[in-house]
Amino acid sequence: MSTVFERELEDLKGKVLKLGSMVEKAISDSIKSLVERNSKLAAEVIDKDPQVNALDVEIDEECIRLIALRQPRAGDLRLITTAMKITTDLERIGDLAVDVSERALELNEEPQLKPYIDIPRMAEIAQGMVRDALDALVKGDAKLAMDVIKRDDQVDMLNVQVFNELLFFMIQDPHTVSRATRITYVSKYIERIGDHATNIAEMVVYLVEGKIIRHMTIPEDKKN
Repeated sequence: MSTVFERELEDLKGKVLKLGSMVEKAISDSIKSLVERNSKLAAEVIDKDPQVNALDVEIDEECIRLIALRQPRAGDLRLITTAMKITTDLERIGDLAVDVSERALELNEEPQLKPYIDIPRMAEIAQGMVRDALDALVKGDAKLAMDVIKRDDQVDMLNVQVFNELLFFMIQDPHTVSRATRITYVSKYIERIGDHATNIAEMVVYLVEGKIIRHMTIPEDKKN
């Protein structure tokens, strides 16, 4: 029985990682569709979102089945409940990639306001946070998870920087308001991706150490 259950837990973890890989690609493709003004790629991201949603539901159903049939205890129960929470964040990251793609479709219909510099940087950091949070899950590495949490500050600062720059554009020329507003939306979507990656990392810390650190201020000496 235990061998079968262990295999089921590994399969569950594999599905979570598959979902993570799907949303990572969605992030990458959505930003690429914006920067390269590739509306076809943006449409592909939107079209693939039902696959993300379906896998999210499949994982939830598997978690419920394992809890009902296997009555897991301690660490195994933590893994299953953590998987349920992580997949919720991953599905929302997929939704945000769709949001980016929808704004890209709109922006690609108009002349480009300015070269995209900070937006791709933000996305690279946020995507790396998602990837490393899932890597921390696989390795049971709470230190790596804490590093992911620390990186969220970089995304937040870039988001503020983008907003301030675009605000200047809008003040200087009211004709840029529509485009600039859409770009600020994209920046905010990426910032929220960073938040969801942080949530995943916090759940990994819970899984590994049994400590709930959500809504807690992390001391500076613990960040380094």
